[in-house]
Amino acid sequence: MRREKIVHLLKSDAPKEKIILSGWVRTKRDSSDFSFIEVNDGSCLSNIQVIADSDIANYEEVKKITTGSAVTIIGRLVASPGKGQKWEVQAAEVEVVSLTPETYPLQKKRHTDEYLRTIAHLRPRTNKYGATFRIRSEISYAIHKFYRDRGFRYIHTPILTGSDCEGAGELFRVTALDLEAVPKIDGKPDFENDFFGKEANLTVSGQLSAEMFALALGDVYTFGPTFRAENSNTRRHVAEFWMVEPEMAFCDLIGNMDIAEEFIQYLVEYALSECKEDIELFAKFVDKKLMNRLESILESGFVRLPYTEAVAILEKAKHQFEYEVSFGRDLQSEHEQYLTDRHFKKPVIVHDYPKSIKPFYMRANDDGKTVAAMDVLVPGIGEIIGGSQREERLDILESRMDDTGINREEYWWYLDSRKYGSAPHSGFGLGFERFLMLVTGITNIRDVVPFPRTPNNIEF
Repeated sequence: MRREKIVHLLKSDAPKEKIILSGWVRTKRDSSDFSFIEVNDGSCLSNIQVIADSDIANYEEVKKITTGSAVTIIGRLVASPGKGQKWEVQAAEVEVVSLTPETYPLQKKRHTDEYLRTIAHLRPRTNKYGATFRIRSEISYAIHKFYRDRGFRYIHTPILTGSDCEGAGELFRVTALDLEAVPKIDGKPDFENDFFGKEANLTVSGQLSAEMFALALGDVYTFGPTFRAENSNTRRHVAEFWMVEPEMAFCDLIGNMDIAEEFIQYLVEYALSECKEDIELFAKFVDKKLMNRLESILESGFVRLPYTEAVAILEKAKHQFEYEVSFGRDLQSEHEQYLTDRHFKKPVIVHDYPKSIKPFYMRANDDGKTVAAMDVLVPGIGEIIGGSQREERLDILESRMDDTGINREEYWWYLDSRKYGSAPHSGFGLGFERFLMLVTGITNIRDVVPFPRTPNNIEF
């Protein structure tokens, strides 16, 4: 017999004469004649209650079971006379797979998030983090389903790259050089003798590669890890994070905004439908306003707001901002959340930003001042998507590269795509962890990442 998962046992339509389940003990209570053992196997939020009578051959061993111990139970699935659970298990055999010592750090029911980050290898065993990472798994599947159902092709873009998509320079360098004896020319590392013959980095985005495939396969997307060497300890930043990046041929900025809005609403609806029990945990214990916020995202269209109008609203706001608001400055988190949480009380798509604050690949608008960029802002989070219509005109793209100090020779392949069959196309990037923060109400990005990578933290 195969072991059965608790999520399926709890949904059973009828009793079962013989079942096998395995999991970890959450709690245990003993009496002279029997023991109540609460077991969880990670398949769902709920535990299942196991009744082990004293006539079990190894009952004395059963009485020694501790919180956190791994067990395998053979027995019968029977109706539970107690409240709150339809089924329980009457054990015929209890195998103690592994006995956990009393030093097990999850003895208490409540621990701070800060403490649990120090034991990230154990925190998935708690209700909160078990739920978090089940949701992360389900939303990952939903992302692939959304794009596959719409005819997109999944592209595996490189993690090692020689380009800097954003031009920000906050990159992790990858090298095979001997760091004890780095060859140098004029005092600088000689990367011509490195593995790739030039500087190599961990990617900050799969966008540029995905653009090449969009101009061949039509609609594509990439979903994978990205890296930024930003020495930041804010609740919104980690060094390793995941991005969802679709690229769509023959698509303008309006079409880009349409698919971004549809995508967010689809994922929220999927979370509420397929992760109901886990989402309810967060609505009850983490964020009392969570359900209202998620339902409001589904109820009406997103506000579409030109950047110039967004600045005007913020300049007139009777609110003391830490950062100044004026045309030509990027919006800060506090500005984004004012627009979504206080002014409109719903998601907002800000579009047509000044070209001076945006990367070279964004399509220049006819006004000569702005580019066809857009950011999707959601309540409680701020920016969750950033994207644009891409510049498909070779001469203007070359001019933008010159203006922003981008070396054309290093991007010859990117310019080639504008020479041979260029077409209007658009795309965006969704920060996967920020979306998880949205649907759970968790306020620190480190708590939706299994093993967060932050400054001075790469232990696990």
